[in-house]
Amino acid sequence: MDDEKLEMTTAQLLDEVKRAIRVVLIGGQSYKIGSRQVTRADLLQLRELKKELEQEIASQGPDGLMDNTFVAFFEGR
Repeated sequence: MDDEKLEMTTAQLLDEVKRAIRVVLIGGQSYKIGSRQVTRADLLQLRELKKELEQEIASQGPDGLMDNTFVAFFEGR
């Protein structure tokens, strides 16, 4: 396979991780067919990777300086 076809953007990778999480949640962590057992990716690791990818995407904003910052205005003081 061509290496360029294997490269994914962070957003594409995040979509794949979300899909993998859904598969584990719906189909279970492992399953057995006859004498063979298949274990899917670890759910905890997938969730950690999802969080990292979301943070990476958030940091790629315009400047990342005040991302996830909220301002509150309190009247009557």
